[in-house]
Amino acid sequence: MSTDVSSKPAGDPAQAQAAAEAAAPPVKMSRESVTVIATLLVATFVVILNETIMNVALQRLMVDLGVTAPTVQWLSTGFMLTMAIVIPTTGFILQRLSTRAVFMLAMGLFSGGTLLAALAPGFEILLLARIVQAAGTAIMLPLLMTTILTLVPVSRRGFVMGNVSIAISVAPAMGPTVSGLILEHFSWRFMFVFVLPIALAAFAIGARFLTNIGEKEKTRLDVLSVLLTVPAFGGIVYGLSQIGGGASGPGSPAVIALAVGAVAMVAFVHRQLRLQTSEAPLLDLRAFTFRMFTVSVLLLVVAMIALFGSVILLPLYLQEVRGLTSLETGLTLLPGGLAMGLLGPFIGRLFDRVGPLPLTVTGSSLLVLALFQFSLLDAGTPVGWIIAMHVGLSLGLALIFTPAFTTGLNPLPPHLYSHGSAIMSTLQQVAGAAGTALLVSIYAVVSAGAGIVAGMHAAFLTASVIAVAAVVLSTLMRKTAAADHPAPANPPKPTRGH
Repeated sequence: MSTDVSSKPAGDPAQAQAAAEAAAPPVKMSRESVTVIATLLVATFVVILNETIMNVALQRLMVDLGVTAPTVQWLSTGFMLTMAIVIPTTGFILQRLSTRAVFMLAMGLFSGGTLLAALAPGFEILLLARIVQAAGTAIMLPLLMTTILTLVPVSRRGFVMGNVSIAISVAPAMGPTVSGLILEHFSWRFMFVFVLPIALAAFAIGARFLTNIGEKEKTRLDVLSVLLTVPAFGGIVYGLSQIGGGASGPGSPAVIALAVGAVAMVAFVHRQLRLQTSEAPLLDLRAFTFRMFTVSVLLLVVAMIALFGSVILLPLYLQEVRGLTSLETGLTLLPGGLAMGLLGPFIGRLFDRVGPLPLTVTGSSLLVLALFQFSLLDAGTPVGWIIAMHVGLSLGLALIFTPAFTTGLNPLPPHLYSHGSAIMSTLQQVAGAAGTALLVSIYAVVSAGAGIVAGMHAAFLTASVIAVAAVVLSTLMRKTAAADHPAPANPPKPTRGH
């Protein structure tokens, strides 16, 4: 069984090499590497911004398209389902196709879906457009992570991963604010008209400058595994999202979907374990044989459950209890998102210097404190205090995300880079759906009997209890050096071919 470098004895030459690497001046990255990563960062920012830009537009869409609330929710549910189904296949896609081909596929799908959404004559076409967008979005983050692992030397990974947090935290924070501003003055179609030129510019820059990284592998696509991803990941995410929307009871579609999803997931995992012994699996689960990868994934899952629940609950509180408009709600939550993203590079540098333990313990403690404070909110809580606590929550998440991503992916050998990235991204989707389902269900049940404020108290208190698990997991984090198979400081000259 594979093990982390971090589990080796202190006198091990690999550990000594890792320590020497950490003490040495940072290795300068080549101009080609910087161009590739910058292009992927911009593209990732755009596709993640699009993921949250719809959240405050659903009410307007119900009126303009003449659809009911359960129907319009499919614009979010369909997007999330597509992400959950496509992400597990990205490990295969990233190994089978060149970097440039994968980028063109992802941004081509996203740009095409965005154009279709802007021109959509009705709900059905808009839903199809969102699904096409989601397919492109699902490929981007694993592509970015895998490319960073391939190009960036270990001593610089914390800093570069810190920059990634700008894309994955500022973008979703800006989404509601941007859409609120657009909806204040324009039609909902302008949400897509606004994103399309940026997406096309990223596509054009990638087509012109992006180079191929690493070598393609002739892996065979296991069709049965792909078919199993639909009921496995799709069933679980759909079931959780429906429970979060209030569907429950032993015979409800949500419970049936969860049951089908659980059975299909067992079959999917069994299939991957069998394929590991003979052929290339669709999703290589051997990444879990690395202890720090497993701990980091569990930490991210707990953090995402707490995060997604609060992302849904705070806007509900601000609009239902405090009477804020969509735009005011977006502006209230914006400082936290900006703080999380803008501190990312600084936290990345700090991680390269001190390792994950002090950062993740501090971050998870902040997470518990902020969520507990949210459980005390009432109709008279000052908005300034809410903003301060949200900034604290965002800082806590920033202190968790960069160290967890980097520590988890560092020890993996190159052939597991794409699979490790895909596993992390997939489980984040599932954890987000689970967090939303659990906390929104608690909120709905309690508020039905005792009022909205009591529902908020119960849901946020549950989130703070879950976050205690993040504190425990944080204490297990150790620096991983990847000294046995470091990423090349100066990779072989990239090519435009393949």
